[in-house]
Amino acid sequence: MNKSQSALAMLGPFLIFVAAMLWATDAPFRVFLTGELNSSFIVLAEHFIDILIALPLLLLGWSELKKLSAKEWVAVLVIAIGSSALASIAFTESFRYVNPSVAILLQKLQPLVAIALATILLKETLRAKFWLWAILAIAGAYLLSFPKLVPQVYEGEIFNPNTMGVLLALVAAALWAVGTVLGRFVLRTITFKTLTSLRFVGAFIFLLIFNLSQDSIPALSTVSGKDWLFIVIVAVTSGLVSLFLYYYGLQYTRASVATLAELGFPLAAVLINAYFIESVHQPGTFLGLFALQWLGTALLLFALYRLSRFNQAEKIDIDTAAQIS
Repeated sequence: MNKSQSALAMLGPFLIFVAAMLWATDAPFRVFLTGELNSSFIVLAEHFIDILIALPLLLLGWSELKKLSAKEWVAVLVIAIGSSALASIAFTESFRYVNPSVAILLQKLQPLVAIALATILLKETLRAKFWLWAILAIAGAYLLSFPKLVPQVYEGEIFNPNTMGVLLALVAAALWAVGTVLGRFVLRTITFKTLTSLRFVGAFIFLLIFNLSQDSIPALSTVSGKDWLFIVIVAVTSGLVSLFLYYYGLQYTRASVATLAELGFPLAAVLINAYFIESVHQPGTFLGLFALQWLGTALLLFALYRLSRFNQAEKIDIDTAAQIS
């Protein structure tokens, strides 16, 4: 591994961390959109915006598709349909059966699933130091999400760990974890640009069929200009830009490290919620986060740095990644 590749191995987890933080930036826009439009149509519209850019890139990388084996094509389909579409549907649907705090808590199991799959499918070896920083990262993310140490029940709601809701949340966590590992697997053969494009195009086709079967596409005249503006913002920031960053970083990052770098999502979610939502009703909330949340932030960032050093020190299939970039 030369100096350039070593630097990319150090940078990769941070790019994934930033991408995961971008996933949380759509919350204020999505709150508005869900009050106006059907959730499945919102996701479909986002993917439509994304494929306007992804499809030309896919055509430019068409020759790469010939390199994909049958197993890699299956992996691409699972990423597009499972990790991009079904996981989001399952996670959202779980809110109908359990308190959202329960669903969010169960997402902390995602890294454990991804780490297990990385050792089985990608044969990644994990040393004792990895587990130390992994536990520290998960602990930091937990403190961020639950500064009072236990999931809090929202006002007027009942803590009801219904079996169906738990299963749906676990399915979402598992599908996102599978997507991380399979993404690393496919990136051994094709570039991050081609994989990102395949994910968007595949998910769009599935979502179009799903929306048509559910008759959830409204008359376009009922979608306001503000709706479309917010859809474009969500599609570009938490969709297109974040996934290009994510898959670029994943080329140089072990899947077991990448899934922990994705804990940037709860960090951004807490900060955005405090600044854009809670601070509207409680001035000073953003700077007045719980002390344990600031501690969780520090633990998570420190763990990310140590995991990046671990990723840099461990041998990964980085030569192939460098060749296809």
